[in-house]
Amino acid sequence: MELRHLRYFLVVAEEKNFTRAAERLMIAQPPLSRQIRDLEEELGTPLFIREHHSLRLTDEGVLFRDYASRIVELSGQAAADVQNLSRGLHGTLSLAEVEGKAPRLVADWIAGFSQLYPDVQFSLWNGNSDEVTSRIRKGLADAAVIMEPFEPQGIHAHLVYEEPWVAMFPAGHPLAGDGPVAMKELSGCDLLIPSRSSRLREISDWIGKDAGEPHVVARFANVVTAYELCRRGLGVAIYPEAVKDIVTNDDSVRIRTISDKGIRASYALVYSDEHPMSNIALKFVEYVRERTNGNERRDR
Repeated sequence: MELRHLRYFLVVAEEKNFTRAAERLMIAQPPLSRQIRDLEEELGTPLFIREHHSLRLTDEGVLFRDYASRIVELSGQAAADVQNLSRGLHGTLSLAEVEGKAPRLVADWIAGFSQLYPDVQFSLWNGNSDEVTSRIRKGLADAAVIMEPFEPQGIHAHLVYEEPWVAMFPAGHPLAGDGPVAMKELSGCDLLIPSRSSRLREISDWIGKDAGEPHVVARFANVVTAYELCRRGLGVAIYPEAVKDIVTNDDSVRIRTISDKGIRASYALVYSDEHPMSNIALKFVEYVRERTNGNERRDR
């Protein structure tokens, strides 16, 4: 069994048709069919169920696809890592991040990492914590910064930063004063909250069950949207303190720290336990952990 057999098998499994797979591989169909038959004979079991103009994986084929994918992925990673070792760290690091403090943290890390490894390039993607975590699980990002809470299954996490939550008021709001504000004081306010699915439940818990369901005017995915809605008097935005990095010297809104004990925004560097990491990703994670000295969390 050779590596090319695995690559051929994976393309056929994806296309579910020998003709399309052969076109994609730029080889003739008969040799491709023969390669797959040879592979099945070597394994001693059919990998495909041949149907009219289509193919379907057998149970054995599904299992073999998982192993073949991992072997091909590891082969590519091994070649890249060996090349990087011989010519210095070189390649692209794919990162994902949430809003809040994460962009500033990531930019700071990239700046420092680039001084050590100037030939590394970066691909950045932004979304909420659920979307970013999904990219990590699917192997679409090497590492990411998310906000808690998150589902720990298959995720390795390292706490990197904490900050308080704040309430952002339109300047004319009765609560647009100075100093901290308690969540219970916001129970009667029109609220603007992040779009992440868990935030409404979390904010309801902070306000307290006795206050009833909070009145949410809008859910937002971008803090600039929250700011624009807030300054037009549409509600009180609840967001991590990082909003102060964006909204500065603006008389149209007032920002007050939420004083309740235990209400903190926690950021974690996360990467997959299930996908192999490139040498670049391993070096980057090592660099961030040395910079942050955060608390490693590994929950399965």
